[in-house]
Amino acid sequence: MASTSSSSTTTHWNPNYDVLISDSEDDDDETKPNYKGREALIFVLDANLYEEYERFSEALDIVRKALISGLLVNSKDLIGIVFANTAKNTDPYEASSLDNIVVPQNCAVFLPLRELSKSIVEHYLRFMETVEQEFGADYGIVGNGGNSDFSAMLRLCINLFENAGYNLVSSTLVYLTDRATPHPKTSNLYQRALQKAKDLEGKEIEFQVVPMIDEFDYEPFYKEFLTLVEDGDIDAFEPRNPEELRVLLSDRKLRQNVLRRSLGRFNLSLGPDLLVSVQYYNYFKARFMPRKVRLLRKDNSIVQQKRVIMVRKQSQETMDIVEEQQVKQSGGWYEINLGEMSIRITPEQINRVRNLHAPGMMLLGFKPISDLPENWYYKPQNFMYPDDKNISGSKRLFRALWERCLIREKMAICLFMRKRKSIPRYVALVPVEAGDSEGNTSRALLSGDGFKIIYLPFAKHIRDIDFANWNSMQNEAPEEGVQVFTKVVGKLRTEFQSNSLVDPTVEALQSNILALALDIKTDNAGLSGMPDTKRQDERIAKILPRLNEIFGEDAEVVKKRGAADSSGGNAPKVPKVDVDHLKDIIYIKQLANNDTLSSCTIAQLRDILKSHFDVKAPSHWKKQDLIERVKNLIV
Repeated sequence: MASTSSSSTTTHWNPNYDVLISDSEDDDDETKPNYKGREALIFVLDANLYEEYERFSEALDIVRKALISGLLVNSKDLIGIVFANTAKNTDPYEASSLDNIVVPQNCAVFLPLRELSKSIVEHYLRFMETVEQEFGADYGIVGNGGNSDFSAMLRLCINLFENAGYNLVSSTLVYLTDRATPHPKTSNLYQRALQKAKDLEGKEIEFQVVPMIDEFDYEPFYKEFLTLVEDGDIDAFEPRNPEELRVLLSDRKLRQNVLRRSLGRFNLSLGPDLLVSVQYYNYFKARFMPRKVRLLRKDNSIVQQKRVIMVRKQSQETMDIVEEQQVKQSGGWYEINLGEMSIRITPEQINRVRNLHAPGMMLLGFKPISDLPENWYYKPQNFMYPDDKNISGSKRLFRALWERCLIREKMAICLFMRKRKSIPRYVALVPVEAGDSEGNTSRALLSGDGFKIIYLPFAKHIRDIDFANWNSMQNEAPEEGVQVFTKVVGKLRTEFQSNSLVDPTVEALQSNILALALDIKTDNAGLSGMPDTKRQDERIAKILPRLNEIFGEDAEVVKKRGAADSSGGNAPKVPKVDVDHLKDIIYIKQLANNDTLSSCTIAQLRDILKSHFDVKAPSHWKKQDLIERVKNLIV
């Protein structure tokens, strides 16, 4: 009996507070993970920015870029826009969506939490065309530049998140302002605003303040407020660079590429009854292309595919099928014939073998970091950081291990099983420190304090390369040539910036989509990062004479044989090698070393054997026989 199947068709972490990680995938997964939730983002713009219209215009432009780039990257995200400190409460886009929400005074909802769509972006673009003239009349500013109740605005945003109508995997509130504090420190509204910070922390809502001025003072209010929202230590508070925050907020394509999402939690075993709870993520997201589908020609409907496993029994005498039945995937088996013995292995037995180890990581020992070769990166690396939610005290023990490895320049060798039924792998945990983000607005997203997980290769991953084919005296360059190309390579350097180096194909596609859907013409800023070919040709032309002097001029490439003439007859063969060059034995040796003797005709090969080696080739020899004979005589 046989079984057959058929188909019918960066973040810094601190041991005293958690780290919020939000977006990446494991490249081992064949399909995109389903996180069963959506990301929600509410922009709150302080109407006081309108007094300095350049700041207000910049804030509106940040939101515009976030809407457009978010529409291109992931239109399933929910976006909302609220104006704070307004004198009027103007009806929002789709006003019926606020039936169950009470909008406080001095706040105006411009856009409730909605999926990004073309109509929403167009509505916002039309608003930006008239905002300078009509914002004061339609919304106004409360009390001659005064401030409304900050806690009431937060309560409104919490209600918008709770009434979004979707399961939210993350909720983020972004407040764009240029005021250091919403209320005087001695007022009751100041204390109410601090109390509302605990509500944000309890509902796991991330709060970000984005200053619209470069010199912003966090001390009067936001230092304490952000510490309460993050449930952290006020002494460990580090203010972010306002310019960096504005750039990252406006470019959601960069955010989707670089921002992290935890791939999962597991326990790191340091010894008997000693476990540390950790998480890990990818440094970059993998881009998943849409799955291909089959369509019916008559109506373009999607063809539904269904896999069916059939078990058939054949008669050994007549080879006819005498029995046929359908089984489930778990009811099948694998059959191996060893001589006259037949062995059946069920999927359950295979799963037992795959699950010999529980998912997690086990410490095996330590090695100096200098023992790790630089060319062992056969698999993309991950980043590991601690987590106190499963095992209390994990962050403190993790930091102790990280600091000792960093001081002693040691790496930890571990056995890592990522998930059930996965392949156990040996990994090296290399301690890394957060880099300086000055001059690179995206570096803080790429680095942090923790361990870099480097996957160690097995023997099958190391290639056996025969260097004798090219590492010979004939291929050795002169010292002058090495010095020239050393200078050339030294000039081929560029500073990596993930926000300036983009995929040109994707950038051109997105530019065409924007031009077609929203009538927005882009300047292809992403394509400007590509090298200028004309400028390259000019620079190469300057060094070509020197290269020709050292290495000699390159031989002209022989053109392919032309097509047959219109009469249907075959054109006569034209020799590809000049007859005068064949009189030089050095030229013939060069052809043999370069394995290009096949460019000679049969008559030329016979002439080479006769004139240079005094060998008369038999008439029945083919071209390959002649080439082999010439090579043997040269050696």
